[in-house]
Amino acid sequence: MTVNASFVLSSLPETLFPPKNGSDLVCKTNTETGYVKLAVLATLQLNGIADELNAVRHGSKAVTRHRRPMHILKQKLMAVTKYIPPTRVVPPGAYPSKTKHVQEDDPFMSVLQRNLNKVFQDSKMVAVVQNSASNAEDMLILKHRLNKHGITVKFFPNQVVRSFLKDSVYANMAPLFIGPTVMFVSKEPKAKEMLSTLRASPQMTLLGACIDNTLLTAQGVVSYSKLPSVAVVRGELVSGLTMLTSHTASMLQHHPARLSALLQQYVKQQSSEDHTQAPKAAEAT
Repeated sequence: MTVNASFVLSSLPETLFPPKNGSDLVCKTNTETGYVKLAVLATLQLNGIADELNAVRHGSKAVTRHRRPMHILKQKLMAVTKYIPPTRVVPPGAYPSKTKHVQEDDPFMSVLQRNLNKVFQDSKMVAVVQNSASNAEDMLILKHRLNKHGITVKFFPNQVVRSFLKDSVYANMAPLFIGPTVMFVSKEPKAKEMLSTLRASPQMTLLGACIDNTLLTAQGVVSYSKLPSVAVVRGELVSGLTMLTSHTASMLQHHPARLSALLQQYVKQQSSEDHTQAPKAAEAT
């Protein structure tokens, strides 16, 4: 049995269910006192049709109103007559300018870059040292000690050094130039002398160095200083080659000398046998 909820609720009179104290559900609206749908549902539940009423009441509603498609001529007319708002006028200065301001190079910076380029070209060792609150007197003493070994102290602003290293083969040295830094340069790699001098200056910390176009860390510089000098290595190489040559010559002369010794021994043995056999032959005759 199917029951239309709207029909049942509209057909019931208002005086069908008088108000009672007890099981009847009564609700008062904001306008007038009346019986609402809960009282009707409670009454219909007594007649056994509440389940069917709930099923119909909570069901989905069918869509009966669809939007009709617009005619093609109307679509064209709407497209032609569509309102196009004018472009918004941007106040001047609201957005950054698209023109790039070309900054001219400072002549003093150019001179420093040329000097720095000459330093890197003429030096085989360029060390970067961090200056930790070293006073003028300590720096003067350090310069004097380094000059004894042919090492020069150079001061360049970090901005100049970074701009130079950016377009050079020494670009990997750029992270070393942070904060107050000093450069130790020399025409020959003298890492051992530099480290021995830095031990007397605890306020100077070695960050890294470029020796013979090779970038080294502080520990790498220490390892490099423990290597023997070029003169010692050359002497060891020459002595090793000379030893190998002499050994090869002795090995080549060993077999002929041994062969000649064996032949001489054989000749002596033959001559001694001939001398012993000659008297025996004379006695026999």
